[in-house]
Amino acid sequence: MYHLLEQRLREIDTNQLYPYLRNARTGLEKESLRVTPDNRLSQRDHPKVLGSALTHPWITTDYAESLIELITPPQERAAQALDFLLNIETFVYQQLEDERLWTTSMPCVLAGEDDIRIAEYGNSNAGRMKHIYREGLAWRYGKAMQVIAGIHFNYSIDEAFWQPWQQVQGDQGELRTFRDAQYMALVRNLQRYGWLIIYLFGTSPAICKSFLGNRPVPEGMEAFNEYTLYEPFGTSLRMGNIGYTNSKENKTGVKVCYNTLETYINSLRRAITTPCPIYGEIGVKVAGEYRQLNANTLQIENEYYSTVRPKQPLQGFEKPTDALEKRGIAYVELRSIDVNAFHPAGLTRRQLFFLEVFMHFCLLQESPLVSAEEFEVINHNQMLTAHRGRDPEVRLSCLGKSVLLRDHARELLQAMRPVAEMLNTVHGEDCYTDCLDSQIQLAYNPDITPSARMLEEMHAKQESFFEFAQRKSDEHRDYFLKRELDPALAEEFQQLAATSLIRQQAIEDSEEMDFDSFLNAYLSGTLADIKN
Repeated sequence: MYHLLEQRLREIDTNQLYPYLRNARTGLEKESLRVTPDNRLSQRDHPKVLGSALTHPWITTDYAESLIELITPPQERAAQALDFLLNIETFVYQQLEDERLWTTSMPCVLAGEDDIRIAEYGNSNAGRMKHIYREGLAWRYGKAMQVIAGIHFNYSIDEAFWQPWQQVQGDQGELRTFRDAQYMALVRNLQRYGWLIIYLFGTSPAICKSFLGNRPVPEGMEAFNEYTLYEPFGTSLRMGNIGYTNSKENKTGVKVCYNTLETYINSLRRAITTPCPIYGEIGVKVAGEYRQLNANTLQIENEYYSTVRPKQPLQGFEKPTDALEKRGIAYVELRSIDVNAFHPAGLTRRQLFFLEVFMHFCLLQESPLVSAEEFEVINHNQMLTAHRGRDPEVRLSCLGKSVLLRDHARELLQAMRPVAEMLNTVHGEDCYTDCLDSQIQLAYNPDITPSARMLEEMHAKQESFFEFAQRKSDEHRDYFLKRELDPALAEEFQQLAATSLIRQQAIEDSEEMDFDSFLNAYLSGTLADIKN
């Protein structure tokens, strides 16, 4: 099963390609809800002192006005990305006054859909489009699932690696075509083995009852106490059937194909241009007000939820599929990571080092094309792991066979050891094998996984999910308020915030195009040359 992986590792060693893997890039995105002193969802505007959510490069909002998203620029080492994230959050906490950031993926107490304010981005056409897109998500899926928080791990292989690697592989085609094919192989394996991240990193086995509102309690979920629901063997309910998944995929006909970059682009384009009768019933512009950007299967590409996305940075008002078609894949975004409630950053250094091992394993491991049948298996394995991952009897489907999750996890992690050893050599450190050893322990002992630790603490302290998350949020708030930020860096953050507000105002003042024309031009792909 790992013959090609072993062969490729030998080729890297024989051809001494280690230096060409040294400058990989890591970026992080972390979402957190702003909550009030009594731990309710904040109804305040995104603080102006943090800058403009529309134009700030590192501090913005996601779905809700209260859902802050912190973004790091690409860093040379994963640990540097974590340090950058800690610095951003330290700056944010210095500005939040009496509010705090909720430190778990699943939200605090929700007082119904009306409790969730959709994010605002000002009066510019771009700002209005971002808001209306989120209105459309509310009409299509409801608001509650949109305020689930997570962490995205953005990773690019060292650009210097591709040319010598292409030569070693004997490929005579264009370098970009080779690189795109390699990245898509990586993406397929990230999906194929993605259940492992859900098991190892999942930290959302319980939810506040208020999250469901008036919806029935899903099958398999039990009462932990009066205010909390949980799944005894759950790892990441965020990634399960109550989270933000494309659960209407069969009804709406979204079928995204990851076999090549071309099929990926074409299948997404089909979804964003095909009218959907279900969404047509909602209406697009009703009584002069937009309810959604359009009534197509997907309003825009980002509406398709996937655990992994191939990405290319956008230029101006470029559409993601157009950027990929023009310039190919620049990095891969892994989106299945829960916020780790046991660490202020939401992610540990060891977890980050392991993600680097995982990325390179998925790049070098054999990656056959994904059939429609295997795509169903991938979704099944991920859902089963999310809901029952710590069950010692739970079995996954692997190459047509039923295997115990724990056995498959151990096998995969052991297969990654030579990859970890390779990265040790690349960077002259032992951190990669060390982090792998720590993850192997979780495969042998589910009781020390983050999800199990969370339930154990709740049992020991007789806490509800709300009380556990409140306690951890308070601990992390204290950590960040005590943490000192370098004065020069604090000044840089302040200047960026001020500049972003000026930039937003300049965009609003300079616009001449009406919104209807702007939206039509964007959806048709003719706004690409306009710089935001």
